[in-house]
Amino acid sequence: MKKRTLGQGLEVSAIGLGCMGYGSEVTDKQDLIALARAAVERGITFFDTAEVYGPFQNEEAVGEALAPVRDKVVIATKFGWNIDPDTGKNHGGVNSRPARIRQAVEGSLKRLRIGCIDLLYQHRVDPEVPMEDVAGTVKDLIREGKVKHFGMSEAGVQSIRRAHAVLPVTALQSEYSLWTRDRERDVLPALEELGIGFVPFSPLGRGFLTGKIEATREFDTSDLRAKLPRFTPEALAANQALVDRLQAIARRKGLTAAQIALAWILARKPWIVPIPGTRKVARLEENIGATEVELTAGDLAEIEDVAKTVKVEGDRYPEEMAKMSGL
Repeated sequence: MKKRTLGQGLEVSAIGLGCMGYGSEVTDKQDLIALARAAVERGITFFDTAEVYGPFQNEEAVGEALAPVRDKVVIATKFGWNIDPDTGKNHGGVNSRPARIRQAVEGSLKRLRIGCIDLLYQHRVDPEVPMEDVAGTVKDLIREGKVKHFGMSEAGVQSIRRAHAVLPVTALQSEYSLWTRDRERDVLPALEELGIGFVPFSPLGRGFLTGKIEATREFDTSDLRAKLPRFTPEALAANQALVDRLQAIARRKGLTAAQIALAWILARKPWIVPIPGTRKVARLEENIGATEVELTAGDLAEIEDVAKTVKVEGDRYPEEMAKMSGL
């Protein structure tokens, strides 16, 4: 597995594993443990979870899965939501007050079975807490040996700069793919200027860019995509043109649409490390295969033309979810 370096010298595998898709079911936990161990066997060293996933079963499963190989992996988790530390009940909204950050970190350390969190993200910016206080608290946690690196998720340029002035930011995590490119306008240039790595989540468009989702697909109410404007039947049908074009390129190169989509991200900058999620080892291996794909200048120009000529229908989130996420 090829390696890449995020900000502050944090070396990780060229792609990581996003673990969010596993919920609170017992079978989910066992499946995630098996998948994470399969990922390690195949060279993935970068694993992404969060306090809020479950909560808290996702962190517990990641901790159990990676305990035997702790010295070989980088574990990232997140704080920032208003969660009861005892019951796991999410009271809604963001909360990055210093006391809540410390509370979240203590819980994550126990669930992950580790003495130090490799990369700790603020999951969403809290407008009620100055960014200087957030970064300052994480800085103290680093001094105490409980955290190694500081990250942010879905933050804007102003917040990133304010945090970075207090504590160098190692990575920003945001949604980024061939159908979600708004971060290119201002965030990516700022990251390059400041030496901060970028960790795209949903690099396969929540599965859409794999070509496996048909317009007639009905999503279970527990599936986040059931609430997203881009996954209505009308939007899926309109956006199929993007996948069709990607699949044509992929067939010509003996690849899959997913591999083309991931290889495109990897070709953008050497400090970008996508974290696709999956439930199947076969898909895990397919994603890993993208790290060996060399796209030519002609390939990249053709993919860019596809992205420019096919207008993506549907917003990322409905309005109420966008507000909750601070987007």
